[in-house]
Amino acid sequence: MSDPTKEKTGGSLTVLVALGANLLVAIAKTIASVITGSASMVAEAAHSWADFGNEIFLLIADRRSVRERDGSHPLGYGREAYVWSMFAAFGIFTAGAVVSIVHGYQQLFAVEKDADFLINYIVLAVAAVLEGTSFSQAYRQARSGGKALGKSTGAFALTSSNATLRAVFAEDAAALVGLFVAFVGILLHQLTGLAIFDALGSILIGILLGVVAVVLIDRNRRFLVGQIPDADLRNELLAALLERPQIDKVTYLHLEFVGPGKLFVVAAVDFTGNEVETRLAILLRDIEAEIEKGEHVERAVLTLSTPGDAALVPTPVR
Repeated sequence: MSDPTKEKTGGSLTVLVALGANLLVAIAKTIASVITGSASMVAEAAHSWADFGNEIFLLIADRRSVRERDGSHPLGYGREAYVWSMFAAFGIFTAGAVVSIVHGYQQLFAVEKDADFLINYIVLAVAAVLEGTSFSQAYRQARSGGKALGKSTGAFALTSSNATLRAVFAEDAAALVGLFVAFVGILLHQLTGLAIFDALGSILIGILLGVVAVVLIDRNRRFLVGQIPDADLRNELLAALLERPQIDKVTYLHLEFVGPGKLFVVAAVDFTGNEVETRLAILLRDIEAEIEKGEHVERAVLTLSTPGDAALVPTPVR
């Protein structure tokens, strides 16, 4: 069976790399924005500080979501990842998008002043190297996970149950695009002498961050309210159940992500033969326990099918 836990391996390392990169970049951009007064650089500084704060949320998400299930949380703590990642997404929107757009709008009507363009270019170049290093770590993890599940790198990052990987991937990709926008805005300011291009760069960076934040909020919302895996994974689990000699057919199957790479499985099965009730109850528990040994299943609940229930067939894959 395809293992959804491939989505979560290396999550803490990816976040730590991004955390260190964003701290260095945020400090450099802040210094440059104070010295030059560039609106685009102010937006980039706000972006990086927002990302730095968000990485802390993502570290919390990564650590808290892997705790073992207990009596108060029978399905485990996996959904903590989506809660803390939601906080991070709101941080991108408020501390990144709103600040950048408001500052850019204000600079549209500000008095032009000379800027030290060289400092801006140097900081943008250094930031591109650091952000690129962070993004490459997230990209490698997403590419590896996508290859294992037969998905493209981008599709895997967007749909993965690993909220921290998705957030780092999206934030770093947005950071690289933002650096390019800031470079173009500053360059046009230098070539034309019109600071409006710098201000427009700040506004565009804010809009970019707003879009990323909305996408991340929506993805985390989907997993919080109950996201089912794709048809491939459902078909594989159905096939795994039917491979067991004791099971004649499966009439109900529900899969739901309860954390990064963690599934809650509910199934109704019809056994072969005509075992007595006590024996069937024991057999059900044995199969549940065997299914839960798989790292990718957090909890499994099996019940008996009602006589006459139709057998399930593999779901068509779109």
